[in-house]
Amino acid sequence: MSHAAESDSTKRLVLVVGKGRSGTSLFSGMLGRLGFHVPQPEVKADETNPRGFGEPRWVVRFHKRIMRERRVTVFDSRVAAWERLAEVADDEDVAEELRSWLAVQFVGTDNVVVKDPRNVWFLPLWRRCADDLGVDTSFATMLRHPTEVVSSARRSYGTWQNDASRAASWLNVSLHAEYATRGSRRAFVRYGDLLEDWPREMSRCGEVLDLPWLVGIKPEDHPEVERFVDPQLRRSPPGWDAVDVPASLQALCEDAWTKLSALADPAGDTEAAQNALDDARTAYVDFYAEAEAVAQSSVTAVKPRGAAARPASANGRGRGGRRVVRKLVPASMRESLRRSDGLPVSVRMMLLVPPQYRERIPVPVMDAARKFVRALRR
Repeated sequence: MSHAAESDSTKRLVLVVGKGRSGTSLFSGMLGRLGFHVPQPEVKADETNPRGFGEPRWVVRFHKRIMRERRVTVFDSRVAAWERLAEVADDEDVAEELRSWLAVQFVGTDNVVVKDPRNVWFLPLWRRCADDLGVDTSFATMLRHPTEVVSSARRSYGTWQNDASRAASWLNVSLHAEYATRGSRRAFVRYGDLLEDWPREMSRCGEVLDLPWLVGIKPEDHPEVERFVDPQLRRSPPGWDAVDVPASLQALCEDAWTKLSALADPAGDTEAAQNALDDARTAYVDFYAEAEAVAQSSVTAVKPRGAAARPASANGRGRGGRRVVRKLVPASMRESLRRSDGLPVSVRMMLLVPPQYRERIPVPVMDAARKFVRALRR
C-alpha cells in the first residue's frame, strides 16, 4: 500500500502546469511513482522525452481539439490568446465532457495528477469541474530559465517557431500561470533544484500542497524515483548567447525569471512578490501591443487577397462561377439570365434554351450539362 493510500480520504487533484520543456514531465512522473494515479493511457515516450511524458492521452487530445478550434497554440505568445480560451469554462458541453472523464479517474483512488503543457490555458475549466466533483485542487508550477526552455524546444521541435517568439511565449505563459493560480494552494519548483535534490523539493511541496506523505521523504525508500531522476537531463545551461532574442525581450524575460524564481524560495510567495509580477505582466502586455502595431504591414501582407478574400453571395454560392456563366451567355439572352437570379444555376441555364428545343435534348446530354455547371461552381 502506498503512502498516499494511507492518508485521509480527501480526493486530491494536482495539476502540473508550466511551459513545455520546463520539467513538467519529470515532476508528474515522480508523483506517479509516489502514490498518485496518472490517468491511462499515457502519451508514449519518444526521442524528445525518452523517459516518458507522464501525461494522459485523453487530456492531450481534449486540449488540442479545443485549442485548434480557437486557433491557439501551446507556444502562443499572444496576450489575446487567453481571451479566446477564457469562455471555455462557461461552455456547458465542454465542462460536462471534462467532468465526466475526471470523475472516472477517481474510481479506486483518491489522488490524481494531471500534466499537459496545455493545462495552463484551461485552469478555470479544470477548477470548475473539480469543484463540481468535490475534489480538492492544487497546482505545481515548474520553473526553468527561458534560455533553457527555448534551446530545448528548438532541439526537440525544430525551427518552425523562432527563438524570439518562443521566448515571448515563455513570458506570456509563465506570467499567466502565476496569475491564474493565485488564491489556490500552489507550489513553485525550479527545475534545477528538483534535479539537484529531489527529496528536499518534494518534501517542501508536500508541506505547501498539504500532501503529508511527501513530507520528510527519503530517497532510500523510493529507489524507483531515484532511478527516474537523472541530473544529466539538464542539457541546456542558461545563456542568452545561445539563442537569438532581441535585447528588449531578453530584459523582460530576465526580470520575470528573477521574480518568478523567488516564488520557489521558502515563504517566497508573498503579496509583494505578486505585485511585482503584476508589473512584469503589464510590461509584457505593453511590449506585445507595440510589436503588433509595428508588424501591421506583415499581417496585412499575408491576408487573403482577391477571390479568396471575397465573401460568398447571400444565397451561399460564390460569385466567381456566376461571372463565368454570364460571359458564356450571348448578350441578347443575358436579360433572361438576370431575371432568373436566385434560382439554381443549372435551372437558369436550362431556361435559356427555347421550349421547342428543350424537350428534344436527350437526358444524358442534360445530365452532362448539369455536371458541367456544378464544375463551374467549384
